[in-house]
Amino acid sequence: MKKYILITGASSGIGLEMARILAQKKYDLILVARSEKKLLALKQELESSCGVEVHCIVADLSDEREVAKVYKTTEENDWIVSHLVNNAGVGLYGKFLELDALEELKMIDLNVRSLTLLCKLYGRSMASRNDGKILNVASLLSFLPFPYYSVYSATKAYVLALSETLDSELEENGVRVLALCPGPVDTGFTTEPMLKTRAYKTNKPASAVSVAHTGVEFLLKGKGVKVVGAGNRLLSFLPRITPSAIMKGIKKSLAQPQ
Repeated sequence: MKKYILITGASSGIGLEMARILAQKKYDLILVARSEKKLLALKQELESSCGVEVHCIVADLSDEREVAKVYKTTEENDWIVSHLVNNAGVGLYGKFLELDALEELKMIDLNVRSLTLLCKLYGRSMASRNDGKILNVASLLSFLPFPYYSVYSATKAYVLALSETLDSELEENGVRVLALCPGPVDTGFTTEPMLKTRAYKTNKPASAVSVAHTGVEFLLKGKGVKVVGAGNRLLSFLPRITPSAIMKGIKKSLAQPQ
């Protein structure tokens, strides 16, 4: 049975660029996203230019039934997922009391619930084969939660904690669980209000391509946690060496629009 790398959120941003890089390296892929049109266009591009096998699964992963559908599809077709990239995710910026509660709950469903279920389903399959890798895309905000990104920061802190603990649990079963933590990235995630904050003006967004290159290398050769960019690695240590009251003021200042 052939092995594949499965990427969620593969129709745009980091997931799209990781798919392109992995296809160039001759890895066969399973791509998951909501947009069938975008997935099929990417499938055609990668198969024609790279000569790899690409399967597409259209799914809204904020619905756990759709998560189960993805797993069932791969199992029924005997597509062995050797590497899982949990990249799908959304973020919201704004005052907690003013943001739509249903949108925040949907974000929790996608960023937390679906990722957890995918880790469990594919983690079991990988452990039964005593081989596999899971890459969860977390964030710099996993270490440095910002006001106005309150629920998003919390979801990414969860992703980091889950990744670190699962890596410890599953290592004895031949499965490694990694966490990739980028800072700001120039993708559709970034909105105009975000771009107007001091955080985005002082820490310019990296390109999705550059983050994807780091992510692919980390997926194939790395272990543990990877914060993308030297500046971001320094920022991730700030809460450990800065008094909490001072850190609180710094984060609030950076998160507000200028």
